[in-house]
Amino acid sequence: SSPMRTVRLGKSGLKVSKIILGTMQYGDPRWQPWVIGDEEEVTRHIKTAYDAGIQTFDTANVYSNGASEIVLGKAIKKLNLPRDEIVVMTKVTYFTFLLHAER
Repeated sequence: SSPMRTVRLGKSGLKVSKIILGTMQYGDPRWQPWVIGDEEEVTRHIKTAYDAGIQTFDTANVYSNGASEIVLGKAIKKLNLPRDEIVVMTKVTYFTFLLHAER
C-alpha cells in the first residue's frame, strides 16, 4: 500500500490513517436504497482504499443492521489485508426510542 500519514488516536497510542474510509454505504440495500450490496464491488472499494494508503475503516452495528461490519470483514479476509497494519473502528448504537420505552 502507499504511505499514508497517520495520527495517534487520543492517548491510546493507536495510530490511524489521516483519511478513514467510512462503510455506512456498504451492506444491505434493504436498509437504505443507496447502500451497495454487491460484495465484489465492496471488496473493490476496500482494495482501492487500502492501495491508496487508507488503513483505517469505520463501521457501526447500526449500518445495514450489522451487514456493513460483515461485508467489511469478508473483504478484509478475501484481500488478506495484514491485520496488524489496519484498524477497524466500530460503534455500538442503542436506539433512543428504546431508552424512552424502558422508562
